[in-house]
Amino acid sequence: MKYIDEEKINNLLAGCQKPDSGRIESILDKARTLRRLSLEESAALLMADEPAHIRKIFESASFVKEAIYGKRVVLFAPLYISNLCVNDCAYCGFRSTNARVKRRALTMPEITGQIEWLLRRGHKRILAVCGEAAPGGMKNIDYYTQAVEAIYAAKVDKHRIKRVNVNCAPLSVDEFKQLKSSGIGTFQIFQETYHDQTYRKMHIKGPKSDPDNRITAPDRAFASGIDDIGIGPLYGLYDWRFETLGLLSHVEHMEQEFNVGPHTISVPRIEPAEGADVSFDPPYRVSDEDFKKIVAVLRLSVPYTGIIMSTRESPAMRDALIGLGVSQISAESSTSPGGYSENRARNEAVPGQQAGSQFSLGDSRSLDEIIGSLISYGYIPSFCAACYRKERTGEAFMKLAKPGTIKGKCSMNALITLKEYLDDFASLPVRSAGYKLIAGYSEKLDPGEREMLKIFFDHVDAGLRDEYV
Repeated sequence: MKYIDEEKINNLLAGCQKPDSGRIESILDKARTLRRLSLEESAALLMADEPAHIRKIFESASFVKEAIYGKRVVLFAPLYISNLCVNDCAYCGFRSTNARVKRRALTMPEITGQIEWLLRRGHKRILAVCGEAAPGGMKNIDYYTQAVEAIYAAKVDKHRIKRVNVNCAPLSVDEFKQLKSSGIGTFQIFQETYHDQTYRKMHIKGPKSDPDNRITAPDRAFASGIDDIGIGPLYGLYDWRFETLGLLSHVEHMEQEFNVGPHTISVPRIEPAEGADVSFDPPYRVSDEDFKKIVAVLRLSVPYTGIIMSTRESPAMRDALIGLGVSQISAESSTSPGGYSENRARNEAVPGQQAGSQFSLGDSRSLDEIIGSLISYGYIPSFCAACYRKERTGEAFMKLAKPGTIKGKCSMNALITLKEYLDDFASLPVRSAGYKLIAGYSEKLDPGEREMLKIFFDHVDAGLRDEYV
């Protein structure tokens, strides 16, 4: 598998058994200066198992996350536009050999209906997800771009989707250029596993069975002009320490070749999916405590990246991981095409159990409940897409994120979007708590920032929406 030196990774892990306190302290001192860690330094943190060392790793991860991004947590909803797929991936509910799944690709009017439902709930950021096949003989890229355009075109009163990110199959450079022209934000693709033998075993047939075509997809996306890329493994297919160093090896390649690391890193764990036996008994199940360590080490190793946590995890786990480095979370998710307006209307309370879903979910709370929970912990829920609109992407974003200077813009824009949500969608208890949170954070701003925020809030009160710095 390109860019992944398995022997080097195994040697690093073997050479970092039982790192001593001095070594751990030295690495954490470096991490707290917001510098990216080397593979060897990350390996040492992954191998640390003393309770005192783990506690210091967690404390340092919390420090770094707040230094870069402050208290804001970005919210988004996945929109599964199709579960048609030509790949046979042993762990996935969409696998081509799964006869139990009801196949469906949403039409453009159906996509519009799903987005209108999400807009009425207060959502503003979408991750469009699609299996590797298009309906009716269409080319994949044509279906993807039409879907993105339909999402942006949808409108409910004064509300529109601000940013569409896309998780789809690998494309050619020309196809990526077409995808970029549709106005996407981040292109997201998961390698699933960075261990070559495991990859070939789990991806039985279909285009996805070629690991090199998949791992080089971000290179082609960069070549096309897309400069915000999201990557990640699926934890549970192979040893989590190896997977994390494989991921970080991929990060090193991106930085060396393009001077831009991943805009986001996702950290999904395998969850049960009907028709995929591997998902019920993962070969390398990751414990909750090890999972917390993964998130903390990633935050320390790649301090500038956004770390995404999906609704696969329970509310308690998601709350804990936000404090250890997660900066973006999905909310009120459905993983089946049409799963928002249609399945919810039938009172199917657990979205992950809907027919045609990719996997089961652990957090079925509404967007309002999740926002209320974030507020109770002192976090600022954010629907901001300002960096995308202001062309603070790729290398321009990295220049702000790496030293932590993006935090001021993130916090200001988060407060503006929270005010919009509270005024337009929040329940009375969440609205009351949110106003108190805003007041508290406003007092911490310097006089100039406070005056700027007041002007933005006056505009919100006057009915304007979607302003940002």
